[in-house]
Amino acid sequence: MSEDQSVLSDDGRNVHFFDGLTGDMLGGLFQNGSVTQANFIDMLNIVVVIVPRPLLGPPPPIVPGPLTVNARSGQTLSQTSQPLTPGDYDIYAPDGYSIELSNEPFVRRLPSYSVSGREADFKRSVRARDGKCVFTGIVNRRARLDKWAGWEAAHIFPLEKESFWVENNFGRWITNADSGNHPAPIHSIQNGFLLQSHLHQLFDDYSISVNPDEDYKITSFIPDDVGVDGRTLDPVCRNPDDPNRVSDHLLRWHFRQSVLGKMRGAGEPSFEHDFPPRSDTLKEILEGPFPVERFEMELSSRLRGWEKPQDFVQ
Repeated sequence: MSEDQSVLSDDGRNVHFFDGLTGDMLGGLFQNGSVTQANFIDMLNIVVVIVPRPLLGPPPPIVPGPLTVNARSGQTLSQTSQPLTPGDYDIYAPDGYSIELSNEPFVRRLPSYSVSGREADFKRSVRARDGKCVFTGIVNRRARLDKWAGWEAAHIFPLEKESFWVENNFGRWITNADSGNHPAPIHSIQNGFLLQSHLHQLFDDYSISVNPDEDYKITSFIPDDVGVDGRTLDPVCRNPDDPNRVSDHLLRWHFRQSVLGKMRGAGEPSFEHDFPPRSDTLKEILEGPFPVERFEMELSSRLRGWEKPQDFVQ
């Protein structure tokens, strides 16, 4: 990618897409190089929906055709592996239809905290299965000494949203409910993998994700300062013969959330996570985005450690 193509606009993106009829901006992304034209079209079908326009003539087809995506440079995109060129794109619905932003819920989450015995079981199981950062492939050579500074077991679906998990029956995606030595499906090893600490933060923020339908390709939705965009998720955590392999369904859910959070409209804000000692954490939370929801998530996260006395790890 040339230097001028990598320059961020005011919203941190180098790709923007617009309603071709109205000119309204619908969203954007940052293209590091791994997003193909086909990927972009698939992502657009997550971010926008096609709806019938008010009838002014014959009714449109019951099943609408695909979106048409035109680069303002003149090219019409297609389902190819050609890399997406940074720039502006106009999207057109089929005749008789219009485009709207999807109203699919976005699930906000916090940086992960490990506070209970159930999560300690999860952590130990993830470490034993993976032994390396599954995004970079870097092995923790001090694992035999039980030294794990800089390495963290990351949950794909956030624990503080367990009620959403239950309401939507996400437990059906856990095929080995006893993995992680605990019967609660959300704590299954299939809901996690091992990452280096800085990548864990970006994963929790939906800034990087894995598409299991694109050969487990890793996509960074922000400038890739960590060198993972376009890499492939390490096979150690997704061996099809391993009953404890990471769940493709949960990876797919996280990728979809990343697309919604980073591409739809202006994008979702990130939560501050760096609270130095003696800082007024509550004040910063209340002055930040979605303060009530964040406060509830913080409370839920901390209360998880009080579920059962035997959950405490000495």
